[in-house]
Amino acid sequence: MFSKEESTQLRKLFWTSFGKSFPRKWILYNTQIKDFSFKFVANKKQAMVCLDIEAFDKGKNKLLFDQILELKSNLVEDYIPDVIFDELYLLENGKIIHRIYVKYNGEFNIHNKDTWQGAYLFFNEAMNQFELFYEDFEDFIKQVIY
Repeated sequence: MFSKEESTQLRKLFWTSFGKSFPRKWILYNTQIKDFSFKFVANKKQAMVCLDIEAFDKGKNKLLFDQILELKSNLVEDYIPDVIFDELYLLENGKIIHRIYVKYNGEFNIHNKDTWQGAYLFFNEAMNQFELFYEDFEDFIKQVIY
């Protein structure tokens, strides 16, 4: 068991090491669509790469999620075969969002340094595929809000 401070330091080291291992600028929040962002998730249970749709305006959320659903076959066939579409994803803080994500299938625990390298490789590949998908279909995705 780790103290809160030790856990914080391990998390910081995890992300710093990832940034040094794969030094590139990711799209993440820079999609030019408010509340539509790509995220890396790593905790004691799992590692994931996500596309989160979490606007306060539920109608906008639905439009964006439906737009991505229209592209589901493209995303699955050409970019990320095991992607999961979750229209009602419950975050730890109790907020419900739309999340499109892929999970790391290997053993992972952010507190176990021996599991980090596999997660780093997964993050790099999965986020790269998500970004390629977004770049290819960005105009189609944005057309529902502009």
